[in-house]
Order: sequence, then C-alpha cells, then structure tokens
Amino acid sequence: MNQISWNLQHFRHLLKTCIAERDLLTGKSLQTLYIKYLIPPTTYLSNHFIILYSKCGCLTSAHKAFDQTPDPNVFSFNAIISAYAKESQIHIAHKLFDKIPQPDLVSWNTLISGYADRGETEQAFNLFLKMREMGLDMDGFTLSGAITACCDDVDLIKQIHSLAVSTGLNSFVSVGNALVTYYSKNGFLMEAKRIFDEMGVIKDEVSWNSMIVAYGQHREGSKALGLFQEMVHRGFNADMFTLASVLTAFTCLKDLTGGVQFHAQMIKTGFHQNSHVGSGLIDLYSKCGKNGVLDAKKVFEEIPRPDLVLWNTMISGYSQNEEFSEEALDCFRQVLRVGYSPDDCSFVCVISACSNLSSPSQGKQMHSLALKSDIPMNRISVNNALIAMYSKCGNLQDARRLFEEMPDHNTVSFNSIIAGYAQHGHGTESLLLFQRMLESESAPTSITFISVLSACAHTGKVEEGREYFTLMKEKFGIEPLAEHYSCMIDLLGRAGKLKEAERLIETMPFDPGSIGWAALLGACRTHGNVELGAKAADQFLRLEPYNAAPYVMLGNIYADAGKWDEFATIRKTMRDKGVKKKPGCSWIEVKKRIHIFVAEDSSHPKIRDIHRYLEEMLRKIKLAGYVPDKKWALVKDEGKGEGEKEMMLVHHSEKLAIAFGLISTQDGEPILVVKNLRICGDCHNAIKFISAIVKREITVRDAHRFHCFKEGKCSCGDYW
Repeated sequence: MNQISWNLQHFRHLLKTCIAERDLLTGKSLQTLYIKYLIPPTTYLSNHFIILYSKCGCLTSAHKAFDQTPDPNVFSFNAIISAYAKESQIHIAHKLFDKIPQPDLVSWNTLISGYADRGETEQAFNLFLKMREMGLDMDGFTLSGAITACCDDVDLIKQIHSLAVSTGLNSFVSVGNALVTYYSKNGFLMEAKRIFDEMGVIKDEVSWNSMIVAYGQHREGSKALGLFQEMVHRGFNADMFTLASVLTAFTCLKDLTGGVQFHAQMIKTGFHQNSHVGSGLIDLYSKCGKNGVLDAKKVFEEIPRPDLVLWNTMISGYSQNEEFSEEALDCFRQVLRVGYSPDDCSFVCVISACSNLSSPSQGKQMHSLALKSDIPMNRISVNNALIAMYSKCGNLQDARRLFEEMPDHNTVSFNSIIAGYAQHGHGTESLLLFQRMLESESAPTSITFISVLSACAHTGKVEEGREYFTLMKEKFGIEPLAEHYSCMIDLLGRAGKLKEAERLIETMPFDPGSIGWAALLGACRTHGNVELGAKAADQFLRLEPYNAAPYVMLGNIYADAGKWDEFATIRKTMRDKGVKKKPGCSWIEVKKRIHIFVAEDSSHPKIRDIHRYLEEMLRKIKLAGYVPDKKWALVKDEGKGEGEKEMMLVHHSEKLAIAFGLISTQDGEPILVVKNLRICGDCHNAIKFISAIVKREITVRDAHRFHCFKEGKCSCGDYW
C-alpha cells in the first residue's frame, strides 16, 4: 500500500468519529484514502459512508456510496432508505424497500415513520396493517410511527393505545411520547398528562418537551413554564426543542417581558441563532412585541442558515399582521428563489396573506402553485386556507365548490365555510352548514359558534341566536367567551333590543371588555340612542382611552341627532389627547394591481376620469330616485353648502374605488372593493342604484361583512 501501513481498526474509528461529529470534510478525505490506497472494500465500511453522507445531508453521495457497496445487506438498504426518508423523498425510499430480499423490523419502521412524518398517513397506516397481517414482530418504534399516522383520528389512536398496553409496548418511551403528542393535538390534554405521569422515570427529554408543547397548545402557558423549571431541576438538558416550547409558553401568556429575558439568556448560550429556536422567537415577537414583525425580522436576519420552518414562521408572522401582507408574499417568493420547495405550512401562511389583501389574482396563483407542488392536494390544511381565501375575496362559489370536492372535512373546514356564508349575509345557508357539521364527525368549537352567532346577528335571527347561545354550553360544554357575548350584544342591538343588550352586559360573568361595549355602541348608532351610546362610549374609553373608535362612533351619533356642539366637543377632545381617527380607505385589484383610494383622493393618475364618471353617475342615479343622505358628510349645516356636502359624499373612498373599477374593466365583469371601515350609509344606498344602472355585480367587503350589490339590491337586505 505504497509503503503506508494502514490500521483498519483505526480507520473504522476515524470514520465513526466523523459520523458522530458530522465531520463531512474529514469523512470525504477518508473516502479518498479508502479508494486511493485500495483498502479492501467491505460492506461494513460502505454502510458507514452511507450513514455519514446521509447525516450530513449529502443524498447524492450517500446513494453513490450505496451503489459502490460490494454486497449490500439489509443494513445497507436501511441506511439509504433512511437517508431518502429524512429528505422527504419517501417514494424513492419505498422503491428501495421493495428491493430488499428480506426487510427487517428497522426497514418497516423506517418506511412507516417516513410516510407518517411526510403526512402521507394512509400509506403509513397501510404498511402497519400489512405488518400485522403478515404476523411480523413489532417494537415501540413501530407503534409510535403508527400513532403518528393516525394524525387526528382519535378512535384509531385509542385502538393503538390499547394494542400497546396489551402487548406491553406502552413501556417504550417513544410510544408514550407519541401518545402524549397526538392526544394533545386532538384536544385530550388530560389524557396526555395522565400518560406523561404514568411514564415515571423512563421519561427522556422528548417526553418533557412533548408535555411542555401540549400545555402550550392548550394555552396553559403557566403550566408549561412550571414543567420546564421542574425539568431543569431534575437535571435534564434543555435542547432547541425545549427552548422553542418555552417560547411558545411565553407567547401563549402574552408575556413579552419574560420572553425577552429568556431571549437574552439564549443569546449567551448561542441558541438564538438556531433555526428552531428562532422560529419560537419570531412567533413571540410577531404576536406580542410592541414593534411586532419588525423585531421578528431582526431575529430572522440574525440566523445564518434559515431552514424552511423558519421561513414559514416569518411568512406567518407577516400574514398575521394585515399591514404586512405584501411582505408575506415577498417572503414566500424569496423561499422559491433560495431553492426551497414550499410545504403545506408555507401555502397555508401565504394564502392567508392573500386573504388579507383580498387579492383574487394572488390567491389563484397560490392555488395553482400548490396544485403544481409535490404536496398532496388532499392536504386538508391547504384546502381549508383556500376556502377562507376564496370567501374573503368575495368568491363564495369557488369556496363552496372546493369544500364539496374535499374527500374529508374537519372542524376547521366547516368553520371556514360557515364563516364565509355568515360574512356574505347568507345566514340561512350558514346555519344549514352548521347543522350538516353536527351530523358529521366534526365537533363544533368556540370559533364555530362565533360564526353561527354572527350569521344570526347579520340576518336578524334573534330567537335562533338565543337558542344557539344556550346550546353551546348545555350540549357541547363550551363556556361562552367575550366574543360570544359580543355577538349576542350585536344580535340584540341590531334588532333594536337595546335594553336587553344592556342587561346582558350587566349580567355577564366577566367584564365585557371593549369588544362588548363596542358592539352596544354600534347598535346605538344604528338606532340613534344618544343616551345609551354616551354610556357605552364612556365605558369603552375607560378601557381604551386612546382608541379613536369610541370617539368617532359617539361623534357620529351626535351628528346624526343634530347635536353639533357635542360633536365639536368630541372632536376637540380627540385633538387635545392626540387621538387620530383611522382614515377610511378602499382598494380594488385591477389587472393584478392594487389601487388604493382615500376620501377626497386626488393622487390617482386617473382621478379626473374617476370624478367625471362619478358626476355623470350622480345625475343618472338621482333620476332613478337616489337622494343623497347628507348626514354622512358629518359637517354642521351652516359649515358647507349643499353642493359641497354632496361632493364630499360623492368622493368617499368606496365610491372612488368603484368608479375606477367600472371604467377599468369590461362591461358585465363583477368587481370587488375592500374598505377598512364600516361602509357609509349613503354609499350603501348609492351603490344599489349604481349596480342597477351599470348592470354589474359590485361586492364591497367592509370591516364587518360583505355587501353584494346586484340589480339594485344588496345581499344584506339593508340589515347591517
């Protein structure tokens, strides 16, 4: 050997060290020596090179080492199958599995886990059933893979749990960990805690992490932090999964101070540059930080090699803050540019951003990309996001079509389509879908009842609303939250039952908060109740003294009642306190571009054409019977002339956006306009006339609901 005496045992030791330390550079040098000096090729050494390249993420080199193996054995196949499974190329792994003369237990476990981790649960479970039919032995890893494959099928999880107990395999830590994880994911926190406690001293770091995550999922942040402290006290090492779980607990508790202190500790240990921990930090700052996604972005930029999970978390952070929805789309495009293949989480987050923007073109583009991607399009989470997106973009037909084409529905599927119909004012259909949900295996949640009660509120179904409000607790054991009481206050208020709404606030088991008082204040505006409106605004302002909404709403009530002195006092108080009204704006997408308008806008390049069109349209709708409702100009009678007040109404942002849409699209083409505030009453009336004259379907999505104008009528039935 070229006068060099090789010690084969020393060579093996070096190779194992490279594997343990993931030292790819030294490992490649060893393989060069292995080939150059003609060390007798052995299956044993080749197998270890496969493992080395697999652990270092070099799949091509791993397969090349497998091909060079002189006599591949089951271990060789298992190593390369594991490599492909870890890289989510499970179908190639399966083809290799089929070539094994006699696959062993490790072969089966690797393939089952590979399918389960990829989310192809049906294939994973079918392999498990095949093992059972063949009478093959199982171990704890077999059952933990099968539990993962059950996903959200609680009955199957319980069956495998029983099998684990009867075979004694429940003593395996991996089985206990899987049961804790999947019982928790399906809402069975107490069962997860019982299994965790029964594991006794065999618990490992994964066990503690799983239970900490379970508490976080169920918004039990204090218990999660307590468990972390106990874990550290018992001498367990906190790894990146533990730290990420603790960050989830701080996020759940909205404890930014504690989270920032924990962040400081991680900076000292260097964990802050870990992608997994970084995801937890981004989530914390996105949901709790004063500077929100800006702080989250700083965390992201400090991580040298962001993985797909980290990119997804950043997209999610942007999409959860509506004003950063464009940034979410840009972030998704960067994911494509750096070479990652988006997964189902990527698509769910970016589709949510399209929903916020009410951008049909962007939403359809993401739908198309999802269809072309390698994720299974029966992936329920992506379909649920698409249903919500199409609904929020005014396309209820495509949302319903997608819902009906789905092979399976879960609670989120029903919640999304029920909410869609409720927001569009189709209360009866929304309640029929709820009844269909009750007849299915999907159990309603508190979110379901918010949509159901909203459907009743927007369609004046007072008795039905009362019935569902009682039903949620008596039949389903769901304690009403502030949001449910707010829906009931809104329901009663819209129906003119203001005293009953006030009594409900006074008898609530907890403080109504600003949401409840806002609902009552809105009802007082609708029905012109000045006295109760002043009381509701006062209570609202005690809770949020610098929120402009109660000032504006009370000011509108005074203006409607002609109380201009009180109206002026409200405006002066706002100026003195530095409280600024959120400016009303509307936007419309035309030819894949978003055009934004504010009241009295003069910045748009086509503003002269828009104004000419509106002046001509004003003459036409007046001839058809439209009378401008000048109280919506919100100015004192002697402040401006009648003509000026009319022009102020004509130049409201929603009218400007609609006019631009009508002159920029083809005859007969429906248009969608989005407004950040509640639609103006005069605009609502005017758009009904416009829809009849232009023979177009005009949909306006305001801050509360959809208004679909067609042939002189609105889908809300003027009950809004």
